[in-house]
Parts: sequence; structure tokens; C-alpha cells
Amino acid sequence: MLRFIVLTLLLLNGLYFAWSQGLLLPYGFAPTRQTEPQRLGQQIKPEALQLLSTKEQPVAAPLLEAPAAPVERACWKAGVFDEAQATRLREALVAAAVPADAWSLDPVVEPGRWIVYMGKFANAEALAKKSSELAALKLKFEPSSDPALRPGLSLGAYETPAAANAALAALAQRGVRTARVLPERAEVRGLQLRLPAADEALRAKVEALQPLLADKALTPCP
Repeated sequence: MLRFIVLTLLLLNGLYFAWSQGLLLPYGFAPTRQTEPQRLGQQIKPEALQLLSTKEQPVAAPLLEAPAAPVERACWKAGVFDEAQATRLREALVAAAVPADAWSLDPVVEPGRWIVYMGKFANAEALAKKSSELAALKLKFEPSSDPALRPGLSLGAYETPAAANAALAALAQRGVRTARVLPERAEVRGLQLRLPAADEALRAKVEALQPLLADKALTPCP
């Protein structure tokens, strides 16, 4: 039995060798040949192939550029301007080719302001002495911003007289006796320049229109 298996394996190996070498081709048994003549026979319309020179080859499409970073935009405002100032500013914006949809001049009311005030003091020494007394009471204060009220101290600014008088009454309970309420700024009505979505280039172009901005700097919108 073992001899029969060995003879069968030898016969099968011999047949495989003859088949792989093409020895059985006359009998119709042979592996598919992969030489060039057989490959050419498998081509479809080989006459349609064309060789292009370097100049005739199509240029590869350029790589896609990375998307540009988004432009940062913000809202800016300036003013209040009176009618004459607003007219000059409007004409300058048009002349500078600032897009009409990039700016507006809107009516605005800037409320008046009242302060709780101490002063005027006779000299810098008296001002320093009162500042020390207020600091000992742990009260907030600052030099008055109005040149007509210097040397003097502001203990708070308020949008209505009622609010300022209420603050004065509270200070009196803490030992402040010589303060009083004064108007620091009257109500102002006019027009305010607004740039609702300005990038850095637009902001710089508008800021270059000084002194038509009447020294009113652009500030961020609230």
C-alpha cells in the first residue's frame, strides 16, 4: 500500500512538471503564458495608444491651498458729533471710499453726569490732607477731571441728580461732611459714528481721518 502511494505521488509530480513546462501543450494542456506576445494579444485597441512629449503632457492640477484664517472683525464707535462735525466726517468717509454698509452715523443721547465733590482746596497740601482722611475712612475717590474743579476730589459719578444725592447721604453717615453734588457734564445730543463689523484695515482707514474725528478716538462698542 505504501509503495502504491509513493508511485502515485511520483506520477502526479511528473505530470505537474510536464504541464508547467508546456510539454503537454500538444495535448491541449498548458498554463497561461505571461510573456509579451500573450499580453499584447490581450490589449484592446492598442493602435489608439499615443505617446506625448513633455510639452504635450497635461499640467497637474495645483495642490489645494490651505483655507485662509478668518478675518477678525469687531464693533467700534466714536462720538458724539454735532451736525457740522458729522457732515464733514460723512464727506470724508465717502471720499476715502469706505463702503457705505461698513459705517453709520446714528442719533445718540449722552446723558449728563453728576459727581459728589469735595473742594476746591487752597493748595496741594490741603488736597493731600483730605485724601489721607478719606483713605482712612476706606472711601474711593479720585482727582476731579474737570479743570474748573481742580484741585478737588470726586467721590463718585452718577447719571442722575437723585443717584448722586443718595450717594452723598450715604457718605454723610460715614463721616463725610463737606461734600456736595455738582453737575460735571450736561446732557449731549448728536450723532455717533459706528463701525458694526470692522476689520483692522477698515479701522486704520477711519482712524486716519483725524482731525475730522474731532480727537474722539474709536472705542469698542459696549
